[in-house]
Amino acid sequence: MNNASASVNGTGRIELKDAAAITEQVLKDIQAMQSAKNIYTTDVQLQMLTSHVKAMVLRSITGEPLPEVEKDLFDEISADSMQMAEDVVSWFGNLPIEEAYLLSVHFEVARDNEPK
Repeated sequence: MNNASASVNGTGRIELKDAAAITEQVLKDIQAMQSAKNIYTTDVQLQMLTSHVKAMVLRSITGEPLPEVEKDLFDEISADSMQMAEDVVSWFGNLPIEEAYLLSVHFEVARDNEPK
C-alpha cells in the first residue's frame, strides 16, 4: 500500500480504517452543498455518487491513480457543477483535478431533477 497522505477538510492524515466515516462525512457535506443550490439526487443517483465518493476516499488514502481522463469529454458540464466538484476534490488535498471532471457529472445530472 502506498502511504499517500490524505486530508479531508483539514482533519489531518486519514487511513484505511477511516474510509467509511470519511465517505459518510463527505457525502453529508456534498448533500448540504447541493441542497443550498436546490440540487437534489434521486436514490439511484445517490447510490452512484456514494460509490464514486467511496472510491475517491480510497484513492486519496492509497495514492492509486485514475486512468487517463480526456478533459474535452467534459466541455458541456456547467461551470457551477465543475466548481462544486473542484471544491469537493480540494477537501482531500491530494487528488488530481481529473477527479473533479468525473465528479462533476454527478452534479450536472442531478441539476435536471425536480426539487423535493
